[in-house]
Amino acid sequence: MSSADFVSGRQTYERVIQGAVPGASKFVWIGTADIKDLHVERAAGHMVPFLQVLSELLDQGVQVRLIFAREPGPAFQEDFDRYPNLAEELEQVLCPRVHFKCVVVDGALAYVGSANLTGAGMGAKGDNRRNFEGGVVSTDPAFVAQVMEMFDSVWMGRHCAACDRKEYCTDYRELM
Repeated sequence: MSSADFVSGRQTYERVIQGAVPGASKFVWIGTADIKDLHVERAAGHMVPFLQVLSELLDQGVQVRLIFAREPGPAFQEDFDRYPNLAEELEQVLCPRVHFKCVVVDGALAYVGSANLTGAGMGAKGDNRRNFEGGVVSTDPAFVAQVMEMFDSVWMGRHCAACDRKEYCTDYRELM
């Protein structure tokens, strides 16, 4: 694998969601504008909610951070409620200004692209049901560091003082 590859369609799902994320040993950071009840194939034909994967990572001591721009729908919430540790251990921030889409795994791999954390966006849906998305997956340390800085700047609230929409955010620690 080269240090940076363009991915589209099912490649995003296979490389990032099904490939890199479940193998995390330290942390997973996900930024997305939209989030839905994405599912992951575990064995031939056996699908599990992506939230189950995140729950299992939390059980293994992996830190999971999620930034998203709007409240997820009822199907996502139903899956979320099936894994009690998510409510206590999943670190999450709702920021209505977030429009970037990224995934960072262990500070060693980063995805940046157009795909939201949805089945159609990440390429988990069938060939005729997925969105036309594109992105870059890279293991280049400089690229990964830049993605981490972008994510961390929002996570740490560096933009909050000048934001006119802070009252719509949730789960931010008092930073000002």
